[in-house]
Amino acid sequence: MSKKGKVYYGDQLAGIIAETDEGYTFAYDPEYLSSKHAMPISLTMPLTTGVYLSKVLFAFFDGLIPEGWLLDIATKHWKVKPNDRFELLLQTCKDAIGAVSVIPDDNN
Repeated sequence: MSKKGKVYYGDQLAGIIAETDEGYTFAYDPEYLSSKHAMPISLTMPLTTGVYLSKVLFAFFDGLIPEGWLLDIATKHWKVKPNDRFELLLQTCKDAIGAVSVIPDDNN
């Protein structure tokens, strides 16, 4: 079973990030890729029809997770373990600073 998050660039669905038993995946949404306004979510993840794979949470997404006192508040509020980086990403990055946001995909 995997957990998934919808990744938005601005207000447009850009792709899906997932946590699996083997690690993490990210794939751009085909409709997003066909848009003339499509932008990569990160310089480290250029636009592609392929799937990005990683054993650890992609550095770009890990960097969206709050730190310090804000992380402490988030872990207590959502009762998430501080080392569960993917769950923290899903719970704290719905309204992240910058163009990219991540919301839980409840259709898992």
